[in-house]
Amino acid sequence: MGKVVLVVCDGLRDDTAREQMGYLWHLVETRQATRYTVIAELPTMSRPLYETICTGTPVSTHGVTSNLVVRRSTMPNLFEQAVKHKRTTAAAAYYWFSELYIRAPYDFIADRETDDPQQIIQHGRFYSDDPTPDREVFAMGAHLIHRFAPDFALIHPMGMDHMGETHGSDSPEYRNNAIFQDVILATLIPQWKQAGYTVLVTADHGITNDRMHGGILPGNRNVPLYILTPQGKGRGAVAAPAAQLQLAPTVCKLLGVPIPATMKSPALRL
Repeated sequence: MGKVVLVVCDGLRDDTAREQMGYLWHLVETRQATRYTVIAELPTMSRPLYETICTGTPVSTHGVTSNLVVRRSTMPNLFEQAVKHKRTTAAAAYYWFSELYIRAPYDFIADRETDDPQQIIQHGRFYSDDPTPDREVFAMGAHLIHRFAPDFALIHPMGMDHMGETHGSDSPEYRNNAIFQDVILATLIPQWKQAGYTVLVTADHGITNDRMHGGILPGNRNVPLYILTPQGKGRGAVAAPAAQLQLAPTVCKLLGVPIPATMKSPALRL
């Protein structure tokens, strides 16, 4: 059974990742990683796509149709499936993940940290301020991995989304933040691979220079996916796009847990 770190860089466009994230592209270029362009589901809003990424189902199925739907997930999801099959979980993420997979509404004090084997996110560190520095979010996630060695860990920095909504996608602030995330990942990925983790780096949605997302433009829908195995072998850049619905079954396959019947899309080839 494998171990997985899933990094969801909120608001990271596919083209920005390809042009600015040099370390990740080095791994793709040398076939130490596999890279897909993923077509995000609609609407390209955060909370609906968090649920899509974790359940492998479209918005019309899981029912989290907008950012205003505040409730726990009602679908089989990655955290639930992992714990159900005796795997351990952790997350360093925006508080909407806590609302989806622990309880809603989020309590700013009580729900900020959790270490509870009865929850499906057993070790959680959650933040509620969009400008929370990516460095701190990655550090929280890396600490959870170092301390608890979970089988499945999700790390969710918001810096790309915040910079895109503040300055637009065609701005130095947005592009430079992608470089900054790449530098952090260049430090952490070798450690995680050495510890036996397969690392997936992706995004929920992109953003346009109008400083918004939600629609169907390629800048909103096209996001990257990098797959890095502990063995350091990959297929390079895959020409055919992947569906966002394929992420959840891929993670289940990597974890060695059954893929729920609700995840109808096939797992990706690594």
